[in-house]
Amino acid sequence: MAKRGKHRSTDKEGRKTLAVLDAIIGIKAVIIGQSRGGKNVGRKRAVGSFKMQSETASGFKGLLQTSRGIQEIALILESPKSAESRGAVRARIEEKFC
Repeated sequence: MAKRGKHRSTDKEGRKTLAVLDAIIGIKAVIIGQSRGGKNVGRKRAVGSFKMQSETASGFKGLLQTSRGIQEIALILESPKSAESRGAVRARIEEKFC
């Protein structure tokens, strides 16, 4: 996997979660999106938890719980058109975070 720069726009627990996501076989890139809210937003989940939201043409979208609120995360797949590959990656993500 190509080495990219450090994720600096999230907290310590968020960086750990991003590293776990980046290490999953079949994921080409992890992209941090918009941050929302403050300390009271999304507090039903533990800091560092990840929740899948939807599928996109290139992969998946999800939410990362941080100590500052939530962050949108985009996961780009190595072979996004293959339904078999999508299912395998989804299963690996759910295994780690559910």
